Amino acid sequence: MRSWGDLPQDITERMTAEAILEQTDMAVVVADRFSNILYWNPFAERLFGKSGKPMAKDSLANLGMADKDRPVAGELARHVLRGGVWEGTFDVIRGDGTMVYVRAQAVPMRHPSGSVSGIVLTAREAMRSNEREKDRIGLLERIGERLAGSLYLEETLDRVADVLVPQFADHCFIELFEGNRLIRKVSRHAHGWQPPADAWKGVGDEINYPPGHYAESALRYQETVLVEDFSQVSFPATSEAAARVCAEVGITSAIAAPLCARGEVLGLLYLALSNLSDRSSHHYDSFDRDLVGAIATRVALAVDNALLFEEERHTAESFQKHLLPRDFPEFDGLQVAAWYYPAAPLPSRGQGIQTQVGGDWYDVIPLSAGRVGIVIGDVEGRGAKAAAIMGQLRAALRAFATDDKPPADILTKLDEWTRIVVEPERDEYGADVSSPPIVTCLYMVYDAWSRQLSYANAGHAPPLLIVDGTVQELDISEVGHPLGVRAKGMHADLVYKEETRTLPPGATLLLYTDGLVDRRPPRDADGTPMSDDDALRTLCDTLAKVANEPVERIAEAASRAIPGEIDDDMAILVVRSVDDDLEFEERTFPAQPIMVGEARRMAAEAFASWQVPEERAELACLLVSEVVTNVVLHAANSNVPRRALVLDGPPLPFDESWDTWDFPGADDEVVGDKEFTLRLRRGKKSIWVEVFDQDLRLPRIRSAGENDEGGRGLYLVDQLAARWGSRPTRDGKAVWFEINISGH
Repeated sequence: MRSWGDLPQDITERMTAEAILEQTDMAVVVADRFSNILYWNPFAERLFGKSGKPMAKDSLANLGMADKDRPVAGELARHVLRGGVWEGTFDVIRGDGTMVYVRAQAVPMRHPSGSVSGIVLTAREAMRSNEREKDRIGLLERIGERLAGSLYLEETLDRVADVLVPQFADHCFIELFEGNRLIRKVSRHAHGWQPPADAWKGVGDEINYPPGHYAESALRYQETVLVEDFSQVSFPATSEAAARVCAEVGITSAIAAPLCARGEVLGLLYLALSNLSDRSSHHYDSFDRDLVGAIATRVALAVDNALLFEEERHTAESFQKHLLPRDFPEFDGLQVAAWYYPAAPLPSRGQGIQTQVGGDWYDVIPLSAGRVGIVIGDVEGRGAKAAAIMGQLRAALRAFATDDKPPADILTKLDEWTRIVVEPERDEYGADVSSPPIVTCLYMVYDAWSRQLSYANAGHAPPLLIVDGTVQELDISEVGHPLGVRAKGMHADLVYKEETRTLPPGATLLLYTDGLVDRRPPRDADGTPMSDDDALRTLCDTLAKVANEPVERIAEAASRAIPGEIDDDMAILVVRSVDDDLEFEERTFPAQPIMVGEARRMAAEAFASWQVPEERAELACLLVSEVVTNVVLHAANSNVPRRALVLDGPPLPFDESWDTWDFPGADDEVVGDKEFTLRLRRGKKSIWVEVFDQDLRLPRIRSAGENDEGGRGLYLVDQLAARWGSRPTRDGKAVWFEINISGH
């Protein structure tokens, strides 16, 4: 006979530890001292998305924890193996892609001797137990961690939805005001379910809740509204299709919470339960309403910060981009692509224009006769000051470049300007405490007709040259000091040297600032940045793979080549010489009046062969006559070394009555030394004419009187040509003008 409370024998036989663990509504996982899993019960299989018995490769670290929570496994093991008890929360991503929010406790498993021999982990899905207060605190902490990790609006909202669905809701909508319009930004549903088309509004759609709707009341009264059971109440629907879908999916309960920050309503957080998930309760209560209200407060602050950040980031990008060239004109014989990215926010100083704009700049400057100036530069530091200095230097360099002087001379002038551009900073005693900014700059001039590249360097990293799939640094033997730091007494001519080389057809140059290679290590790395050599090698390997791609693709590939976050602002400029040779004609004439007609005839024949419209060709020939005539009449020949006078036979006796220039060969010498060169070039949209002579004096337009026979040639050139100018050369000067092939 059994006593009261005695269990039947068959029940007693089934009360083994394994049988109890198989039926318990909580995950139980047992691991050894090395975190290798020895056992998990059936509930753990369902919770963590596992199947079958644990395998040798299974460990606490690969239970399914999200990447950001992987360090939790190590922290848990270290704490428990010392004899402590660990309790915490983490996200689990199951094999089907769904995510659950897990609350776990780990305790030591002890040997009969008392030593710790393993780890016992018990876990359950949070918010599905009676310990709601602990779950509430854990959920708020988790949302706080998620929100603190992002300053970007879209990412911030997605993180909120990831925590709440399906953990706390089957449906989550987040809507924000844009002016007076309420726009849906997030639409997330449990287990990947999607509403039928044209039933519920999607992301980007405007939302209009009808009067009397609980969400409309939440916005109007700025308070969290709970609908505990839809079977007991009724509200106006946003549309008939929406009401039909709500009935089909079985919406049971909902909470609408306004997002308020700094006294302003930013939007709405909407959560709902339905029959999509198997839950112990399909209804929210007042406890859940208070929890959602606390969540909405944190979300609103995060949204407000994200909106302020995006506004300041937009300001920073606009500020920087307006200091840089927006679009480049089409250059003959040259393909150009540029890429600029602002600096990432400083971890210690947050976001804003003061941390994102910088001093990196690039430029491509049209010069005379189709030549192009190519610039890459970097002002040290970041912030509005660095950007302002950069803007002034870029404008100054553009002005200096129009003089058409050699690159070394341009950098010399820019070096002097750098010393002037920064106003001295003085301390309270009036002492100068300012330090000139460190500015690096590389200035190049490319002539597409001769493929000649001339350049001078002021402390900048050499560009990468891509030829036939091979990538290497451009050989620059003379690298001068950065601008503005030249020692006193050292003339700039000793610092900046010009070098010249000829580019092969199809050669590509990639110019860049140091922000491209100096990156913050990736978040999952060990915190050690790449060395300069490794970064450059990685960049070269990437460029070699896209060497034959368009220049835009090369610039984009270079920007992504090196892993890690962009720490400093980054500028990339890619230029490529075309494969085809451009058309030109060139001939040297004696500087005699009769040669004016010959020069004009040469120009007319060239323009005809190039199929230049007759009207434009005649205009160009007229201006050729004017410029050549000016050279013949006014250009000196003193810059050319004179030929030595050699007399055959014995020396002649000296007679003081002889005129100094009255001897044989004197007149021939003067006439023979004076000559000019006419160079004609055809581009896609323009033709260029250059006239070279040995006179160092640059021409200028002068006012001619009513009775003057001359003085109007350059005036005609100025009025009729699209552009004109003059530049010094090594042997004298060049006068040039441009005529558009079509139009005026």
